[in-house]
Amino acid sequence: MEIPNEYKKLFFRSLLALMIVLFVFVAVKSMTEFRSYDSLGNKVENTISFSGYGEVFAVPDIANIDFTISKDAKTVKEAQDGVAQIEKKSLDFLRSNSVADKDIKTTNSSFYPKYEYVYDKTSVVCTQYGCPSTPGKNVIVGYTASENITVKIRNTDDAGKIIQGLGTAGVSNLNGPNFAIDKEDDLKIQARKLAIDDAKAKAKSLAKDLGVRLGKITSFSESGYNPAPMMYGKAMMLDSVSATSSPAEMPTGENKISSDVTITYELK
Repeated sequence: MEIPNEYKKLFFRSLLALMIVLFVFVAVKSMTEFRSYDSLGNKVENTISFSGYGEVFAVPDIANIDFTISKDAKTVKEAQDGVAQIEKKSLDFLRSNSVADKDIKTTNSSFYPKYEYVYDKTSVVCTQYGCPSTPGKNVIVGYTASENITVKIRNTDDAGKIIQGLGTAGVSNLNGPNFAIDKEDDLKIQARKLAIDDAKAKAKSLAKDLGVRLGKITSFSESGYNPAPMMYGKAMMLDSVSATSSPAEMPTGENKISSDVTITYELK
């Protein structure tokens, strides 16, 4: 049975219309996908970012100090023996004030030669035009031995007394106390939680105002700021030791642990 020409024409017209619709759909879809990429070929997503801040305060429960023991002598052994004598005196003092061995750490030990430039006047030959500059050479005249030690004081009330005692023991370049918190990670977690809650609250409020829906979190970043501790140098400490027989009072104050976070959401 032969199909009438009218039906054939209707079929081909319908097929052509369907092909046109499919072509337009594919073209629009491709253009949409193309616009979702930037000039570098990276996929661009509709996102929005919110920042949050959190902070907690705590009274420091440890005091960190560091000091140097240094001695000059004619030989390396004499210089090292001199350091060892002061070190023993310092360690005995620390232990007598309930500082545990695990809280005393040597961070560096070294020795190096000391030089002086010696002129050789016997080799100078003067002429009618004058005398040349006197030649000479560097000569080792001794050695310096040194050792750096850090101490963690767990009873902060003893910081002044211990610093004063070390000052009279013969140490040099004494720095501290740096009041800190022994288990600071727990406080960092608290500060981060507050910062995240702050960012989420801002996100919820702004999304409502803008009339948009938030999707999944696409990125998260965090940064924190802790103020630098006050340091007391050698001159101040030794002046305190010589001026009075009682240890100086050292208020610990409070330490602030803070967190700044940024949360990026996908927009639905």
